[in-house]
Amino acid sequence: NDTEAKAASLLDASSSAGQKSVLFFWAEWHAPSAAGGSFDMVVKALSGQSGSDGVNIYRVLAEEAPTLSQKYNVTTVPTFIFLNSDGVAIERIDGGEDVARVTQCYSRLASATSTLSAPPPSTITPPTTTTTTTQQPEEKEEVQTLNNRLQSLITSSPIMLFLKGTPNAPKCGFSRQTIEMLTASNLTFGYFNILEDDTVRQGLKSYSDWPTYPQFYVKGELVGGLDIMKELMEEDGGLVAQLELEDYVIGNSSSSATVVEPERTNDDDDATTSSLSLNDKLKQLINRHRIMLFMKGIPSSPKCGFSRQIVEILDSYNVSYDAFNILEDEEVRQGLKEYSDWPTFPQLYVEGDLMGGLDIVKEMEEGGDLKELLTGDTSD
Repeated sequence: NDTEAKAASLLDASSSAGQKSVLFFWAEWHAPSAAGGSFDMVVKALSGQSGSDGVNIYRVLAEEAPTLSQKYNVTTVPTFIFLNSDGVAIERIDGGEDVARVTQCYSRLASATSTLSAPPPSTITPPTTTTTTTQQPEEKEEVQTLNNRLQSLITSSPIMLFLKGTPNAPKCGFSRQTIEMLTASNLTFGYFNILEDDTVRQGLKSYSDWPTYPQFYVKGELVGGLDIMKELMEEDGGLVAQLELEDYVIGNSSSSATVVEPERTNDDDDATTSSLSLNDKLKQLINRHRIMLFMKGIPSSPKCGFSRQIVEILDSYNVSYDAFNILEDEEVRQGLKEYSDWPTFPQLYVEGDLMGGLDIVKEMEEGGDLKELLTGDTSD
């Protein structure tokens, strides 16, 4: 629980004294590494023998020690860094639930001899590795198919976030912080839970040459991860101004489409022009994403039980979708009722067509039709 500065000072002193060290990066929200958790218990057990082994063990609260976390490229918890007496990382563990591996790595560290040169690459487990191999035609075809899928996911929404978990239930602190920034910026966005699809999780690292998550994309281009988003948030205008995302702010009535009408000469014609302009805006919103939800609130913070339930249903299929908060725009809220001849919210649209509200979506789910509609998967 020391401050980051004190922790860094202790670590430097340990290295200068030629002592071996283990850095245990943890978080309070991660039960296995928090007090009483499985990783916490093994660290306590190892601490009892670390004195005789000549190893110092440091607990680092990852989210409150950004400098140390960045220095050791910590992107998940728990993360263990095993440093020899020269301060060189000889092994590391990133995430997972393998408590026994911690003990094994500790034993190897305790018995390791000092060296002034870096250990062979095979003794270090980095967050990601890149291996160059000669691909067979079948492998090339599989890679191309995966790349096509990744490109489709990345461009499925103008603002796309690949994270651990969902906006309602992020599974790591870094993902939670990105959700908080997007919510604070009042931006609508699509997302993909990489914990549900390891092929996407591993493939996207190579595809975008970015080894960690979350990953943030705008209009098909990688912006970066949490650190870059934080830097942009600190600039004038935050994410919205720095990335020119004004059109995607929830409740923003501006439209990139321009409607050209013949010159009108009376009040009735002016009213018709206004109606056409609203309809054009609604059509554009409905087609902003293949799966578009009009709801009360946003996915990470629904403002009614019906909206919350439909978000939970969509999240259960792990599909990318966009959402519009009708509480932020009364014109859209009232206009969409007439435009689609559907009086209530939420309203779900797929490929520009109205599916209905929560009751219809539940019926489709019970009948097995919703999965095919959302994912295109016809298997049982």
